[in-house]
Amino acid sequence: MAPGEKIKAKIKKNLPVRGPQARTLKALMQWYCLNTNTHGCRRIVVSRGRLRRFLWIVFTLTAVALIIWQCALLVLSFYTVSVSIKVHFQKLDFPAVTICNINPYKYSAVRDLLADLEQETTRALKSLYGFSGVKSRKRREAGSENPALEGIRSKFLNLVPLLVFNQNEKGKARDFFTGRKRKVSGNIIHKASNVMHVHESKEMVGFQLCSNDTSNCATYTFSSGINAIQEWYKLHYMNIMAQVPVEKKINMSYSAEELVVTCFFDGMSCDARNFTLFHHPMYGNCYTFNKKENESTLSTSMGGSEYGLQVILYINEEEYNPFLVSSTGAKVLIHRQDEYPFIEDVGIEIETAMSTSIGMHLTESFKLSEPYSQCTEDGSDVPVMNIYNTSYSLQICLYSCFQTKMVENCGCAQYSQPLPPKANYCNYQQDPNWMYCYYELYQAFVREELGCQTVCRETCSFKEWTLTTSLAQWPSEVSEKWLLPVLTWDQGQQINKKLNRTDLAKLLIFYKDLNQRSIMESPANSIEMLLSNFGGQLGLWMSCSVVCVIEIIEVFFIDSISIIARHQWQKAQEWWSQKQAPSCPEVPHSPQGQDNPALEADDDLPTFTSALRLPPAPGVPVPGTPPPRYNTLRLESAFSNQLPDTQVLDEP
Repeated sequence: MAPGEKIKAKIKKNLPVRGPQARTLKALMQWYCLNTNTHGCRRIVVSRGRLRRFLWIVFTLTAVALIIWQCALLVLSFYTVSVSIKVHFQKLDFPAVTICNINPYKYSAVRDLLADLEQETTRALKSLYGFSGVKSRKRREAGSENPALEGIRSKFLNLVPLLVFNQNEKGKARDFFTGRKRKVSGNIIHKASNVMHVHESKEMVGFQLCSNDTSNCATYTFSSGINAIQEWYKLHYMNIMAQVPVEKKINMSYSAEELVVTCFFDGMSCDARNFTLFHHPMYGNCYTFNKKENESTLSTSMGGSEYGLQVILYINEEEYNPFLVSSTGAKVLIHRQDEYPFIEDVGIEIETAMSTSIGMHLTESFKLSEPYSQCTEDGSDVPVMNIYNTSYSLQICLYSCFQTKMVENCGCAQYSQPLPPKANYCNYQQDPNWMYCYYELYQAFVREELGCQTVCRETCSFKEWTLTTSLAQWPSEVSEKWLLPVLTWDQGQQINKKLNRTDLAKLLIFYKDLNQRSIMESPANSIEMLLSNFGGQLGLWMSCSVVCVIEIIEVFFIDSISIIARHQWQKAQEWWSQKQAPSCPEVPHSPQGQDNPALEADDDLPTFTSALRLPPAPGVPVPGTPPPRYNTLRLESAFSNQLPDTQVLDEP
C-alpha cells in the first residue's frame, strides 16, 4: 500500500462510521444502535454489564414482537364491517302477494289422465291396509272401481313396485300386490317419519328404483306408509303431467274468478283483473296481486288491517286429489315484484272456515360486497345460468344449478322447476331411467357433492317481511246464515253449488305500522385509521415514529444489501483478476541495493533514530563514509565588495 493511502486509511479508521460506509454488518448495526431514536436499541449498546445488556435485548425483542402481533391483528381486522340500524317512518310500497290453491288441478278435469294411477294406488292400499280408499261425492257419482282391472298387472306397480321391508330379513322384501318375496340389492336409503308405523311392527314401506340395465339400484324406505304412498304417487303424477301441454294444464286449473270471491285493498274494491296469472308446475294456476307489469306499484299510507289486502277465497274441497295433497286450504307468499315466488318452499298455508290475518314489518338489508363478504350484486358474476328469468337470489341459483345438472346427467329436466333452453321434462316414454337418475342426483345435491352450494352466493341487498299470523273462526255461526247465501248469489255464474263454510277462506294482509327498518353495513376501518393505529402501536412499545420506520427500512434493507453486494462484488473481482493473470514460475526474492528486510515490517518511512537501529543487510558491505570537507563550511560572500566591519580577520 502506498504511504499516502496508508495515512488515509488510518484517518478513516479514527473517524466515526457513517451507515452505508460501514465495511461489515456488525459495524452497521453498531452505528445504527448509537444513532437511532428508538431507545431500546440504544440501551443495548451503551449499557454496562452483561445482565443489563441481556435485559434490554429481551425488552426490545418483546416490544418488537408485540408490535408485529398488534399490527397483524389490525391488518386482519381491516376488512370488518360495522352494522347500523335505521328506523324511519314513510309511505311504504305494498309487496306482491301470490295466492295458490293447495290442490293444483280440479279432479274433474284430470280424472281421465290419472284414472289408472288412482286405481293402482287404491289397490295398493287395499292390499296393505284392507280398505279401498276414500272417495268424495263427485268420485262416488263417477262410479266405482273397474272390476276388469282386478286381475291385470298394473304398469305403475310393475315399473316401480311398492315393497314391504322387514328389518329382520336383510336383502329381501315383500311385494305389495303379489305378496311374494324378492331380493333387494343396492343402496338402501331410509327416510324416517314418526307420523305412522305400518302394522306397528319393524316393517317399513318403500320402493326400488333401478337404472336401465338394472345393475344399479337404489331402495327408498319410509317408516310411515303415508309418506311412502304419497312419494310413490308423486313420482308417477309428475311423469303424467310432464306430457301435458301448458295451455291445457292452465285450463284444467282454477281461474282467477273462481279462486278470488271478493277483494279489497286500502279501502278500495278490487277484482280478478288486479291479479296476474302465474302457472306453477306443482300448484297449478297461482295469482299474484300487485305484480307491477303494466302499472305502478301500489302503496299504502296507513297501517292496520283496514288499509291492506282483504280477499275471500273459494277452495272447493270436492275437487281435491286425495293422494296428491292431504290438507285443505290455500298457500300465500309475500315477496318482491321482481322475485320468483317459491310457493312450495316458503309459502304460508291458510285454513278454510278461518280468517287469517298476516301483519307485516318491512326490513331492508344492505351488505358490502367483496372484499368484505362473498355476496353478489345481481348474480352476473355467478357462473350459473338463471333459468327463471327473474332477479337473482340464492334460491334461484341453487335450483338453476340443480336443474342444469339434471339435464346434463339425466338428459331431461325435473318437472317442478322451469325448463332450461332446449330441454324437455322427464317422462317414461323418452327417459325411462329418469327416476333413478333424479333420486341419485338429488342425494348428491343434498350432500353438497354437485358444487352448487359452493358457486351460489347470496345477494347483497334484499327485502324481508317479518310476518305475524293470527287466526279467527270465520264466518261466525250468526253471520253465516246471511253471508253464505249472499256469496252464493254473487258467484252464481262461476259456482254452480251452494257454498258452505269449508269451501271458503278469508285472508287479510297489512302493515302493522309504517316503520321501515334498514340494516346497513359500512367499513369498520379506513386507511387513515389503520395508519393511525400503526403509529399508536409504534409509539407505545418502541417510542418510534414513521421516520424511524423509514430509517429501519434504509438500514436493515438498503444499507445491509449494499454491504453484502459490495463484498460479493469484491470477491468476484478478485476471482476474475486471478483468472485473467498469466501463469509464470515464481522467482525467489533477493535483497538488492538498499532493500532491507527490516523495512518490510512497517510501511512507515524511517526516521533518523529508527535508521540508526536498523541492522545491516546480510551479505552486503557497508559503504565507508568520507570525512567532511571543512572548506565547504566557509561562508562565501555574495557581494564583491564587503564592508569593513564584515571582513574576517586573518589568523596569526
